[in-house]
Amino acid sequence: MEQRVSLITPAYKAANVIEQTIRSVQAQSYQNWEMLIAEDCGPDNTREIVSALSRSDSRIRLIEASHNGGPAAARNLALGQASGRWIAFLDSDDLWLPEKLERQIAFQLETKAALTFTGYRRISADAARTGAYVTVPDAIDYRGLLKNTAILTSSVMVDRRQTGPIHMQRCYYDDFVCWLNILREGGAARGLDEDLVRYRVLDASVSRDKGNSARQVWKTYREIEGFGTVASAWFFAHYAARAALKYRRF
Repeated sequence: MEQRVSLITPAYKAANVIEQTIRSVQAQSYQNWEMLIAEDCGPDNTREIVSALSRSDSRIRLIEASHNGGPAAARNLALGQASGRWIAFLDSDDLWLPEKLERQIAFQLETKAALTFTGYRRISADAARTGAYVTVPDAIDYRGLLKNTAILTSSVMVDRRQTGPIHMQRCYYDDFVCWLNILREGGAARGLDEDLVRYRVLDASVSRDKGNSARQVWKTYREIEGFGTVASAWFFAHYAARAALKYRRF
């Protein structure tokens, strides 16, 4: 139980991809995990697919939301039932390579970091195309994260022994705000620069709406982090420059 990894997966209209995501977890070389899938009242048959797979693998658990509350609420439902020391985040359309958990736990124990994240590649919606490898920095602190897009949610693992309970704030970038909260309290974030995750780029992906994403980043600076206009503009300029480089290639 001490070294169990609790996987947090919010799911909404994920019927076309959720089985592939689950299979990538089942293929892990590290097998002491539980996968908590919070289905957020979508109109498709996501919950039926997850329920069927959970019957043959008790480590997969379906959590059914009572109403559609968005990704933060779904993640909080799953976090409320997590039993592991390690919390790993995996979105319903992304994939892990087989050594991901094994390599990341070893790295986290070695570095004693509160939060770790890994490198990744983008894949197309049908997984037919794979993009260039996206490298990650060796380490990042609170101020560094404010001006960087380095951390992919599906690559993150958190040590609850160091952070205590994890709660996602109800906002557009609940994941980004969560990492900021951990780092603001002095937690260390270390990057494992290895190709361990596949980030699926969907045509309707929220994160691909760059205009809205930029507005929400600005809102995070001003309303959540409480920065003034000048400080927000300084951080945003760095963020925008890095984001432009990041998305220049598939």
